[in-house]
Parts: sequence; structure tokens; C-alpha cells
Amino acid sequence: MAEIVDVTDSSFDEEVLESEMPVLVDFWAGWCAPCKMIAPIVEELAEEFAGQVKFSKMDVDSNSTTPSKYGIRGIPALLIFDGGSPVDQIVGAVPKSLLKSRIESAIGN
Repeated sequence: MAEIVDVTDSSFDEEVLESEMPVLVDFWAGWCAPCKMIAPIVEELAEEFAGQVKFSKMDVDSNSTTPSKYGIRGIPALLIFDGGSPVDQIVGAVPKSLLKSRIESAIGN
């Protein structure tokens, strides 16, 4: 199983912004039903893109600085970072095919 890293406000720069590879960050919360719906899709895509994209999750209830910095107002919100900058954002529980194509576009596949 591909690793999905839990990131916090304090580890965000190191885990995401300084990453050598593109990073997908899943902003979520435990009470969020759509977050729970998309979680298995994110896990499947972490397997498919292992070695190409780093996958991470951030609990917005425990970490408020980073979501605020990136304008996260609704969850689930998935941001794709490349070279330390956000290159795409997907909000809501979307189909796997859409999420996969957005990741491929963001990483140049």
C-alpha cells in the first residue's frame, strides 16, 4: 500500500513545499461525509501514482494556518503542488476518472 503522509501546519513546508516530486494534499475533516467518500479514491490513486506523486492529508480541524493560507473554504479540497507552488485545486467529492486526469495534467503525463 502506498504511503499517505499526514501533514500538519508545522510539517507542511518540509513535506509539501520542499518535496522533490509533485504532492497532492487532501484537506479533510473527520465529520465530513464527502471527505470519507473520496478517501478510498485518493488511496487508490496513491497506489497508481506511487513514485510519481506524493500523497498527503491535512485535518483542517487540527490545522488552521495552512488551509487559511491557501483559501480552503470547503472540503474535501485537493491541492496539487509542484515545485512548491499549487498548480491545481479540486473541491468536492469528484469521480476517480476526473481526479486522475487532473493529476496527470498537473504532472505532465
